[in-house]
Amino acid sequence: MATTDPYRLTTPDTPVGGTREVSSPAVTGGEVVRTLLWIVVVVSAVANSAATYAGADTWVHLACGVVTLLGAGTLVVRHLRGRR
Repeated sequence: MATTDPYRLTTPDTPVGGTREVSSPAVTGGEVVRTLLWIVVVVSAVANSAATYAGADTWVHLACGVVTLLGAGTLVVRHLRGRR
């Protein structure tokens, strides 16, 4: 029975000298979009909080809220579609 060691520095098919080049997994476009959406959600939520402390007008809060809502809604829709 073969066991896998999570702390092993080489893979079983790697030569003893370790000369085989290991490629890193490619980043997909979906992962980039998800990361950018999370950044948008966090930045707009922080901007909304900063606008609260700064005493900004209502339209600033509404704009930040709409951006947050659209970003979070898009993340939820993408997650639900990805489960199929």
